Order: sequence, then C-alpha cells, then structure tokens
Amino acid sequence: MGVPAFYRWLINKYPEVIEDANTNTTPTVEYDHLYLDMNSIIHPCFHPNDDNIYTSPPTTFVEVFANIFDYIDHLVAIVKPRKLLYMAIDGVAPRAKMNQQRTRRYRTAKDDEMLEAEEKRLRKQFEMEGKQVVPKQECEVSDSNIITPGTEFMHQLSKALKAYISSRISSDSLWKDIMVILSDANVPGEGEHKIMSFVRKQRGLSDYNPNTVHCLYGSDADLIMLGLSSHEPHFSILRELLHIWLLREYLELDMKIQDPPKNFIVDFERIVDDFIFICFFAGNDFLPHLPSLDIFEGSIDLLMTVYKQEFHKLGGYLVDINKIGEKHSAFVKLSRVEKFILMVGTYEEKIFNRRSAIRAKKLRRLISDHENLKQNKHDACNFFDIENENSSDCALRIAKPATSNNVFAVSDEEILKNTNDLKEELKKCIKAKGDLFKSGDFLADKIKLGTVGFKERYYKEKFSVDGSTNIEIKRKEVVQKYTEGLLWVLEYYFSGVASWTWFYPFHYSPFASDFKGMGQVRVKFEKGVPFLPFDQLLSVLPQRSARALPEAYAQLMLDDHSKIFDLFPQQFEVDIEGKRFRWMGVCKLPYMDERRLLAETRQLINGLSENEAMRNSVEVDRLFVSKSLKLAEKICSLSSNKLDTTISSDGIGGIISLCHKCVEHNKQEDFVFCVKYELPVNSTSHCHHLLFGVNLPQKTIVENDINETVLWHEHQQYPNRFERSNNQDNWRSSNKEASTSRFPTNRTAFGGRSSSQNAPPEFIYKAGGVGWGSGRGRGRGQNSNSVYSGKNVTSNSNNSLQSQWSESKDKSRW
Repeated sequence: MGVPAFYRWLINKYPEVIEDANTNTTPTVEYDHLYLDMNSIIHPCFHPNDDNIYTSPPTTFVEVFANIFDYIDHLVAIVKPRKLLYMAIDGVAPRAKMNQQRTRRYRTAKDDEMLEAEEKRLRKQFEMEGKQVVPKQECEVSDSNIITPGTEFMHQLSKALKAYISSRISSDSLWKDIMVILSDANVPGEGEHKIMSFVRKQRGLSDYNPNTVHCLYGSDADLIMLGLSSHEPHFSILRELLHIWLLREYLELDMKIQDPPKNFIVDFERIVDDFIFICFFAGNDFLPHLPSLDIFEGSIDLLMTVYKQEFHKLGGYLVDINKIGEKHSAFVKLSRVEKFILMVGTYEEKIFNRRSAIRAKKLRRLISDHENLKQNKHDACNFFDIENENSSDCALRIAKPATSNNVFAVSDEEILKNTNDLKEELKKCIKAKGDLFKSGDFLADKIKLGTVGFKERYYKEKFSVDGSTNIEIKRKEVVQKYTEGLLWVLEYYFSGVASWTWFYPFHYSPFASDFKGMGQVRVKFEKGVPFLPFDQLLSVLPQRSARALPEAYAQLMLDDHSKIFDLFPQQFEVDIEGKRFRWMGVCKLPYMDERRLLAETRQLINGLSENEAMRNSVEVDRLFVSKSLKLAEKICSLSSNKLDTTISSDGIGGIISLCHKCVEHNKQEDFVFCVKYELPVNSTSHCHHLLFGVNLPQKTIVENDINETVLWHEHQQYPNRFERSNNQDNWRSSNKEASTSRFPTNRTAFGGRSSSQNAPPEFIYKAGGVGWGSGRGRGRGQNSNSVYSGKNVTSNSNNSLQSQWSESKDKSRW
C-alpha cells in the first residue's frame, strides 16, 4: 500500500526530516523496537535489479531465503533494537486492497506477455548477429506472484524464518536479549497495519512507557502516514532515516491556523489527524484520486492551503479520531468535509486549464521531436537492415554479418556481456512500447477537462451515463461510495479494518466540485471476516499464475466449463485516453464476485491435503525468546491451555499460549522458546493523543525552514527546455549547499537519494522499478535505482544499502 509520489513531495518540501543511516555511522538515536514490513524485504530479495553483469538473480527458494536473512541481519546491525524485533508479512488483505492487488497482477501478466515476446525477438536477433547469450531458463522463482498468502513459497518462507530466528537468538549477541515476534502470511492483514495495530494496543496499556523509541523499516510511503497516525513522537521510518518528530515540527509550523474560530483552542494532534485525512483525496491504494488532484502537480500543497485559509469557515476540525466506534460515523464531521472539498473544487478550472496548456505544449514538442527522429532514421536506413517494417522502432538492427565456417570458443565473460546487452536493449524496447506517443497508441483527449461540458463528457465516458437526470443519479451514488471509502480508509489507518468485505465499486472518482450533499451521507460498515488464503489467491491471480494454487482450485480459473470461469478474463480494457505512458492507464478489470467465488471454493476445502490445509489456515503471531530471559520462566509455567496477559516488565503485553509443533524444526529448542502471541484485549486502541509523561525531543525546525508555498496552477508559465535545465542546475546546487549544513551529503543509504536524484517536481515521472526500496516489485523491467517512483535517475549505489548488503554476500550465489 502506498500514497503515490508522497515521499518525493515530502523530502522536497521538508528536506531536514531525513538523515543518513548505515553500518558505518553511529546511530543518533537508540531504538527500543524495530518493526520490519517484510514484503519490502522479500520482493527485492526475490528479484533484485542488479546491473552487474557478473551476478544473476536467485533461482531457488533457498537462495531467496538466504538473501532475506542477510538483509534482516544488516538492518538489525544498523538499528540494534534493545527490546523487540517485530517481523510482519502481508497476510490476507481486505477486499478494498485485494481489488488493487488483482489489478496489479493482471496488468503485470499482460506486461509479461509483451516482455516475453520482445525478449524472444531480441534473442533471435542476437543469434543472427552471432552474439551468444545465457539461455532462458524457468526456475522456482520465475513468477513473483507467488509472494502472496497461501502459496507454497510463503509457507516455506514461514518455516525458514522460524528456524532463522531461533538460530539468531541462540548465537547472535544482538538478538539474545530481545523478544522477536513473527507475523507470517497466515495471519490476516497487511504487514504495516499489523505492526500499527501492535503499536496502538501497546500504548493503550497502563504500564506502557510513553518514551519508547520506535523504528519501522519499509518502502511504502504510507508508512509515514501510519507513523504520524500513531501520535508517537519517538518514531522513525528506516527509508533513509526519516524522523516523525521532525515531520511533526514542520507540520506544526506549516499547518498553523492564522484565523481560528472565536474561543477556539488549537490542538496540534487534531491538526495532524486532519492532515492525514485530507491527503486521502490525493489518492491511496483503496480510492482513485480526484481528477483535479495530482501530487506531481502540488495537490497536497493545495489541500493544505485551503485547509489553513478556510479553517474559520469550516468551523473546526474535520475528524475526531477518539470517537471511532460511535454511531453514525461520529469521528468524521462530514458537513465540514463537504465545505472543505467544495472549496478545493473552486480551483478545478484553473488546474485543468494549466494542465491543458502544458499538455498542448508537450504534444507540439513531441511531434517535432518525432518528425526529427523519423528523418534521422530515414537517413540511417542506408546503413541498417530492418527485420520487419511493421515492428517497433526497437527492431532496427545492424546488418547481419557474413556467415563463416570458422567456429571460435566464446568466453564466459563475453556471454555474460552479451546477456547484459540484451537486457539493456530489452529495457529500451519496453520503455519505447510504454510510450504511447512513440508506439502510435497515443489517443486524443475526449473529455477536455475545464472546457464547456466536461462533466457531462466525463460521466458519459467513465461511468456510461448520459443525460442530466441520469448523471445526477450517478453522481450521488459515486459520492456516497467515495465518502464510504474515505471513512473506511481513515478507520483503517487509525483503528483497524472497519469491514473486510467493503470496496469502492468504481474505477474513477467524482470531481472535487461534485461532493454537494456529502454531509447527508450515512455510513454503516459490516465487519465481515477475511478471505481464506486460497480464496484470496483466486481473487487476485491471473491464469498465468494458476500453478501457485492447488490443482482443484486452479481448475476453477483454467477449465472453461468452470461455473466461475468468466471471473478470470484474459482480455480487459485499459483506459489510456489522454495518457502519455501506458502505465498511467486505468485497468478496467471487473471486480471479483465474492458470492459466486465462495460458493465454489467451500466445496473444495475438505479435499485439501495436510500441507495445503496448513497453507489455507488462519494463524496468530509467534513470539520467540531466549531461555535466559525472565519471560522464559512464565512460559515454563504455562499449562497446555493457560493464557498469560502480562508478557514483560518492559511494557509489552499480550496473550501467550503454548504451540508445541512450532519448534519441532528447531535444533536449538532447549535455548529458544516459541509461543503463540495475540494482542492484549484489555487495551484501548484509540489513544490518539500524546501520552502523559512523554518527553518531546528538542525542537530544531524554525519558521525560516518553511518555504513559501506557490500553488502549481498559479505558476506563471511552463518553463522551456533551457529554463528547466538552468532551474534544475540551480536547484541542485542550492540543495547541495543546504544538505551539507546539517546532515551528511551521502543520503543514499537504504536506496535513498543522492544529489543527482533531487530533481524539481516538473522533472518527475514514475519509473515504477523493482530495486531496493522502490516498492513491491511493480513495473518490472524498468530502471529502478531510485528509492521512489521518480524520474529515471541514478543513485550512488556504492553507498546504498543494496551495495552494503550485496558486497558482504557470496557473489557466486547470485
């Protein structure tokens, strides 16, 4: 889960929130708890994007597991947690998340088809040119979709992690005095949200230490929002090292209310909650962003500006998290939210007009560049041979060499170099095909946002309704569902899953100016229960990944006589209208019919093997402790069914019970105990304020650190190429000077940014890579050296976590 481009916006606006962190520096903070969002580790260890031609990715589960263990070792060595290490793997997700997972995996399957076709063509081309490459081979880890709950890979990973944890506690000094909790893929919930549920429950205990220092590792930007939502000031995100308390200082200054209502007392904690809420309008994993709000166009700045300027008219805060659980969704003041978003809607026309002007200018430039490119290629045709004039530009190749009967041995180094050349050429081809203008798929803008009648055209094209009456009916329905989504997401961030079955049923959002009547919306969620792992696999996997399922389940998607065969389409529409790049398109995949799916799968459960039944089961966390800890004495005193709600004197509570089978694999069971762990029940999760006794860090951010906000749509003109080049050079120069005044210039630890990555917003586009810290394996085959989905930039890999980690590894394993 993530907020698109949020991290990029944040570090450009508030640069001092981050600092360098690696094993070669002394930590500025001592951390009590380290939390690992494990999917941010699993994905890069599964398919690392290493450009070194003398390395190769893992081919077996065992190799992936070894990479994961090395990665965790590296993180623990940096943070050195004093009390607790919590590892959370994504389990079964709520329906609202599964829809996004389904879209992503189906789109990846489509991309892979194109990738394989291009690779096949290039291999043939290289063969004709006499360039020998490493043969393509299938392996255990060729399909990254097996990183989903319920697969054999995730089952084996859980077993391997349990053995690894026990081994480290037994033999590593950094582990022997801490508690370790593993929440694997059979425990429902996304990893980061399982972590935050743990944090909320602990801080609700009477003996919780309010000065506990937390560190959370993960690559998704929404971890920053989750860190803010905890109201724990002593909190850092290990993405570089982003300190939540510094971000709070920035927000306290930047979100200052100049004209509050009469007799109104400003509570900064409520301001933080409102900030998190208004950012949801800019998009998240569960709701599409509003048409006029794009983070690349400064939408968060606009939301913040409207909030501050209009706070007096709003009448107060938008949300009151302490009222979660009360009737009629009392934790959100929908009448105020309606006023707020309608005020944002008054800027729509200006935003659309500037966007159209920029788009027109870019299009003219692209046409000019394309004509020049065509002319250059025409001139070059005298020296090249084109294999197929109907193929892509990437098919242009050097004329075939003359055949010869002389056969020479090809060295391994040359084969590896040719293979690397093939990979680079494949990347270029895929990038070219993803550029809709260059591939000839660039479509005209039918909606023409901002011009007369754009709303009517929008609802006709996106929601298939026509006529003022039908449009009004659809508008109210869409606003109702979007409002439900806002409340669902807010509760998900601050409390937990409001409903396992709810999801937003449209591919598009309403306009900001469409929310009239939002204040009258009434929402009531049905809690429901999470899917079983195999049901989720069927819900999110395309047919190409059917092997990850048991045979009987796989046939439901492969056999055309299956009653639900239609739920697994091989062809689906991708709306690329008005988009420059293919990845920007909206994937209009039909939503899974839960009722029909479960009607079929419930008949298959009894036929599962013992191993398959374990993969499809629902479990709880596992707690590991050394025999030398005091907690071990309590574990020894447990009878087979006894529960204990007082785990440790360090303010960590919960319910523990014996699980004899979970240590059968462990040769060190005499030294390490493993028990079941569940969150405490006598704790509140709604303490959304600073706790009594907390010692706030000394403030270091001042008014002068806050730059004046210039809204994107108010920029006078779009800079030409020469101006952009000069602006970029000036921006980098000034940023370099600013960065050296406080923190080390090397900010590339954990895949972070180097000075060459700090491009101003107009230079940004998403590369969607799979490298370290780049997300969860999205957009494979593209450059992913950047920690965020920014422009195709180059990080200083010699100082990055990837480099630190990989240099210590046995290269032959790769």
